[in-house]
Amino acid sequence: MLREGVTLYFLRHGETDWNVIQRYQGQTDIPLNEKGREQAARNGRRLKELLGARAPSPDYVASPLVRASETMRIARREMGLEADAFRRDVRLAEQSYGHWEGQIWSDLRTSDPEGFAARERDKWGWCPRGGESYRMLSLRIAGWLKEVESDTVAASHGAVSRVLRGLVLGIEGPAVTELEVPQDRVLVLTAGNMRWE
Repeated sequence: MLREGVTLYFLRHGETDWNVIQRYQGQTDIPLNEKGREQAARNGRRLKELLGARAPSPDYVASPLVRASETMRIARREMGLEADAFRRDVRLAEQSYGHWEGQIWSDLRTSDPEGFAARERDKWGWCPRGGESYRMLSLRIAGWLKEVESDTVAASHGAVSRVLRGLVLGIEGPAVTELEVPQDRVLVLTAGNMRWE
């Protein structure tokens, strides 16, 4: 689904305090913590190495959520680029976890046993009340991906990283939900291929 000849450089936002305690963030606007800022800076330095003199050329776009936008600002600063010169696209926002947002993962087995069990049965199709399933998120991201016509640097979120790889690499439904989502590496995607940097 990624056009031939196009490279997508994907940054998952750096760590937040909610990541540390495994509290579902979804579309709740949580800032980076100090480690997250260091991760964003590391990824910016790596991007500078990867892109070299081409650094100003790609399209730069981020989720409007503060943790992703701050990640992009820090990365661009490390690349020697104007920190705020990037677009924001609401389609790159994290999966909405609806009634699970703000909940700690380890508490859900007792606080929402029915929802927890339903998610365990169908991680791809399960949808929290007022939220999105992975399937729904994949459709949203597919719409964005169709519009990527040139090399692009995107800063977004963990679930977005997963469904992007599913779309680009042809990974089927439930397997997508188990893909790793590191915050301290750059994901480089081309048509049918990926690598971590």
